[in-house]
Amino acid sequence: MGCAPSIHVSQSGVIYCRDSDESNSPHQTTTISQGTATLHGLFIKTDAADSIPSVLAYQSRQQPPPSAGPRRKERREPREPGASARARAPRCCGVEAETQTSSASVKQASTTEVQIGPMRLTQDPIQVLLIFAKEDNQSDGFWWACDRAGYRCNVARTPESALECFLDKHQEIIVIDHRNSRYFDAEDICRSIRAIKPSEHTVILAVVPRVSADQEETSVLPLLNAGFDRQFMENSSITACYNELVQIEHGEVRSQFKLRACDAVFTALDRCQEAIEITSEDHVIQYVNPAFERMMGYQKGELIGKELTELPKSDKNCADLLDTINTFIKKGKEWQGVSYARRKSGDSIQQHVKITPVTGQGGKIRHFVSIKRLHCTNENNKQLEKNHCDEKHTEDNSQSEPHSLKCKNRRKDATDVKSITSQSSDAPSLQTRRYSSMARIHSMTIEAPITKVINIINAAQENSPITVAEALDRVLEILRTTELYSPQLGTKDEDPHTSDLVGGLMTDGLRRLSGNEYVFSKNMNLSHSHLSVPNTINDVPPCIAQLLENEESWDFNIFELEAVTNKRPLVYLGLKIFARFAVSEFLNCSEATLRAWLQVIEANYHSSNSYHNSTHAADVLHATAFFLGKERVKGSLDHLDEVAALIAATIHDVDHPGRTNSFLCNAGSELAVLYNDTAVLESHHTALAFQLTTKDNKCNIFKNIDRNHYRTLRQAIIDMVLATEMTKHFEHVNKFVNSINKPMASEETSSHSEGSDCECTANITNFPDNQTLIKRMMIKCADVANPCRPLELCIEWAGRISEEYFAQTDEEKRQGLPVVMPVFDRNTCSIPKSQISFIDYFITDMFDAWDAFAHLPVLMQHLANNYKHWKTLDELKCKSLRLPSENN
Repeated sequence: MGCAPSIHVSQSGVIYCRDSDESNSPHQTTTISQGTATLHGLFIKTDAADSIPSVLAYQSRQQPPPSAGPRRKERREPREPGASARARAPRCCGVEAETQTSSASVKQASTTEVQIGPMRLTQDPIQVLLIFAKEDNQSDGFWWACDRAGYRCNVARTPESALECFLDKHQEIIVIDHRNSRYFDAEDICRSIRAIKPSEHTVILAVVPRVSADQEETSVLPLLNAGFDRQFMENSSITACYNELVQIEHGEVRSQFKLRACDAVFTALDRCQEAIEITSEDHVIQYVNPAFERMMGYQKGELIGKELTELPKSDKNCADLLDTINTFIKKGKEWQGVSYARRKSGDSIQQHVKITPVTGQGGKIRHFVSIKRLHCTNENNKQLEKNHCDEKHTEDNSQSEPHSLKCKNRRKDATDVKSITSQSSDAPSLQTRRYSSMARIHSMTIEAPITKVINIINAAQENSPITVAEALDRVLEILRTTELYSPQLGTKDEDPHTSDLVGGLMTDGLRRLSGNEYVFSKNMNLSHSHLSVPNTINDVPPCIAQLLENEESWDFNIFELEAVTNKRPLVYLGLKIFARFAVSEFLNCSEATLRAWLQVIEANYHSSNSYHNSTHAADVLHATAFFLGKERVKGSLDHLDEVAALIAATIHDVDHPGRTNSFLCNAGSELAVLYNDTAVLESHHTALAFQLTTKDNKCNIFKNIDRNHYRTLRQAIIDMVLATEMTKHFEHVNKFVNSINKPMASEETSSHSEGSDCECTANITNFPDNQTLIKRMMIKCADVANPCRPLELCIEWAGRISEEYFAQTDEEKRQGLPVVMPVFDRNTCSIPKSQISFIDYFITDMFDAWDAFAHLPVLMQHLANNYKHWKTLDELKCKSLRLPSENN
């Protein structure tokens, strides 16, 4: 940047000042009129004699570049004393001028390492702003002092340019000429700078005139009140100026730099999700963060300056808890534990609290820092705070324990609060025995998986932010319930169809009438002596054989088979499917044994039931075989699994009475008593099936297999049949989604580029537990696949299940039993509405999950079409199960 601005006077008498150096900075023009100068939008009052100096904004003194015209004499630092040797520095104007130091004796500016507590900071070179209206010995003294110290220095001539320079650079030290008020008021300038927020960390020095020996020094209070930090008695000695600046740097500037770094600490405290409270040694609140305000319900202004004793206390803490805490912290020791606090609203909350004393000057405690977060509330731990009353007895021991151990033991101790309630003389020994017992319990290795999960969550809460701890509290509340997988419905009025379906299918219905017992009257011990041996699969009538040719198709019409077999479709379809899957070969039994077994099983299905009869069993067997033929299912299961699945499908509803579990429990039936009102029918189906199979050697399909194979096969069959109980519906579906669908989707996403889809599937489905989930899901979907059948079949099944529910409602009313599904009243029921509710609540999610695994586009298309059909009927309020156009 050039040093000598060119001055031009227009014909109108207006003076222009233009920077002559075009290479280092853009042209900058200042217009000076009579008494007023315009500088970058600032209006500066000037006197005619001083008009040109006043337009110089803030200067940077530097050596002129070699290319800047004729070479000027280089300015050298004057020798002391030697004001006469002072050479005038070349001047440069322009607000954008970069600050540099002279090249004579300047030291290279460098950064400084500063330590504040554990925080390490880097301080940039000090910047100094000199505000002097005129250049004189004093301004030059400070200029060269900055040059010697390696500070970056700027010079401003006017109040406006001084403010603009400070806003641009934020200098750490400002030196203001307070010797003469002719050009500007130094105190006004100081106040203007102090009005700017960045100035709170700036040291402002007033240069005051030297007083003679016979004059009394004036008070510094007016200067301090104006915002000055120090005064400097006029002294143009470079060394005196240098000493003053260096003392300021190592004193106030360094301190202000450390305070400025505290802004980062306070920002962290304000963003912290744990509640922070800082008090004085006298327990006067000095700071609380926003998290504390949220937790306690107070505003910051309501707390700061108050003593802790002024705030309401919770009456849930034990009487001497406060004494226990004070015993710790007054000795400079940290206390942590659980206590109650009262919010502004008046309710008490339980908190994890850690109080840390902060030692200050003279080794005295100057502050207490409290960190608080909500404690996991538990009704079993209402008296948890009593444990902390014992801390005063074990102070020395507890202080020697590692922090992590104390945190770990705190939760264990909370389970034993009753051990200290005894006031007898042997209380200490009783307490010791109970603590010893609890320690042994916690050291046991028989924890259930859910217990381990809860313990992990409890441990995670110890160091979690408040919001996370609160969320984990809700998680724990859910995990401690028994219905982990069943969604919660709204009020019954919102959807009575769904509510009744859930009530009838997913509960045991334990709604007893006072003192009365009802015994289900249907005869469940049918004689099978009249049964004849059916024909072999090769000798079936042509009409039946023709129908069975299509049995591998999903659209296979089971009702046509029911008609041509005189309601005995299970034997014929079973023979065909079992032959296709080589069941006889696996079981090492003859076809005659298998035929006899199928005949016995079918005979124990009640043909009088409109829905739960052997046609339903054959339909479920067909769906199971269809699923077993899908590539991914086939690749996930072995031959034993296939055989188990086909047998389970065949027997899954054997001897079904046409009534729900809820009905049997409410009626106090023999089966409900036998199976303790738990999975009554499903338990009965499996038990009876194995009884029928093993009691007669002619139909015992298991008689020739190895004992170990039999045990494995039997367990798999029982597990699948029990999975059809609807009370566990959501448990099975959610486990399948989380253990099969989601991991498989993740694996497939990562393996697409490698083309290893089969491998990723095998990695997931080869685990025995996952294979069990697949088999459960398969038979569940097969059991309720009616909405996924072709429309005509879907309609027929809907009519049949509705009729069975109507009959149950009729009988409940007849016998005075609680009506499990009131919506299934044959006079008022809307079958379309019941189907819509069933699909929405039970079918859609389950078949979405099963389709994602087995790839079943045909089924999903049928489901969509059928749902649309029921919706249309519902909107038209049709009484029939078909649209008028379909009836025609």
